[in-house]
Amino acid sequence: MNTENNSTKKVIPITPAESDGDTMAHYEPAKTIYPRSVTGVFTNWRWIMVWVTQLIFYGLPWVEWGQRQAVLFDLGVRRFYIFGLVLYPQDFIYLTGMLIISALSLFLFTAVAGRLWCGYACPQTVYTEIFLWIEKKIEGDRTAHMRRDAGPMTADKLRRKVSKHGLWLLLACWTGFTFVGYFTPIKVLAAEVMALDLGAWEIFWTIFYSFATYLNAGYMREMVCKHMCPYARFQSAMFDKDTLIVTYDTERGEPRGARSKKADLSTLNLGACVDCSLCVQVCPTGIDIRNGLQYECIGCGACADVCDTVMDKVGYPRGLVKYSTQNAMQGHWSKEQTVKRVFRPRVLIYTTVLVGIVLAIAISLAMRTPFKADVVRDRGVMARVVEDGKVENVYSIQVMNATEATQRYKISVEGLRGIQIMSDNMVTLEPTKARWIPLRVQVPAEAEEHGSHEIHFIIESLDSPGRLREESKFIVPR
Repeated sequence: MNTENNSTKKVIPITPAESDGDTMAHYEPAKTIYPRSVTGVFTNWRWIMVWVTQLIFYGLPWVEWGQRQAVLFDLGVRRFYIFGLVLYPQDFIYLTGMLIISALSLFLFTAVAGRLWCGYACPQTVYTEIFLWIEKKIEGDRTAHMRRDAGPMTADKLRRKVSKHGLWLLLACWTGFTFVGYFTPIKVLAAEVMALDLGAWEIFWTIFYSFATYLNAGYMREMVCKHMCPYARFQSAMFDKDTLIVTYDTERGEPRGARSKKADLSTLNLGACVDCSLCVQVCPTGIDIRNGLQYECIGCGACADVCDTVMDKVGYPRGLVKYSTQNAMQGHWSKEQTVKRVFRPRVLIYTTVLVGIVLAIAISLAMRTPFKADVVRDRGVMARVVEDGKVENVYSIQVMNATEATQRYKISVEGLRGIQIMSDNMVTLEPTKARWIPLRVQVPAEAEEHGSHEIHFIIESLDSPGRLREESKFIVPR
């Protein structure tokens, strides 16, 4: 032990004002972000994606396909309708394929252009954009909104707040209603809402999704992207130096500083950045892109749009803030060189695998047998010897019609000498219906030795192409 060091240590008493409770008060609270309105190429693309995604989300449940809703995930009867497709729980492999496609698409988009999904198509971004538009229409632009929030509560301020939150709640409730409309036929759901006759689960999910929309897009906004979304944390593992990201040209922009439009930059020893801070004011997550790439950046390009506007006003070339790559900035590459390097081996591998999986699923769906069957040996009825000395086993076969037309099916069996079905082996099923069929199967007693024997049921459709072969066991008792 070093006694010399210990002897020189001073004990500083902690006063009540410096206790843990007061220490926490010294942390800077989260500041409210008031994004400034901006126009430009990337802003236009964001609004295009807002319109496209919301037209699909709100409009798709109202589209009809034949005599039913075009897209409906009917959990009650365990059938998923996607336009002409009818999927059952047995088609879980297709859901797995869709999840794999989504993951690979995310990897591909991230490798090419960073958080492209976050900036343009993520529901959090889309609904925040819509809620901000409503807010700006009612509360005014950034300056007016900040000034009003800092002032006392007045009748005008209260009216604007109530109107804004009322519209937010209305949109959030419509969003929750639409979401539930993908699981309960939306016209039926609308009638239940009008009659105040919603089921418990419909009420729960409508309120839950409405509240989530209102809370996330109205209040939490950038906090979701910063602290709740896991993508922000592992995105760096998916980037490389050839990934297109929103980038500030430090070499061209620094040193930054204000100046008149007619000033000579060489005389002032200044870069192209006029230090207007507009890139910070338009950022939906409140970061300064001039400090380099940060995990909070969602790649929306708002800073690039506003910077181009400023460059136009002061007469400088555009592109001080732009989509580029680290290698392109360091090597001063042209746009053609940058784009060429984007299509590197990593991206080509992602694309090849993604296209292969999409084609495999598409071919599988095209060649898919339009009906399904499950065979279950009836364990409640033991193998038995019946009249004429024959051995009988009882089975139950579930036949599911995956088409939207009435179908007839014929069931036969093979695998043992003299095996035959002794009950009705013809089945007629209405569109998208399923039925359990009991079957009595008999074999001559002298045909096989005692024990378990493999047999196969053949289910054939008489009205459309399709044939299934299902395995089971036939038991011959001692």
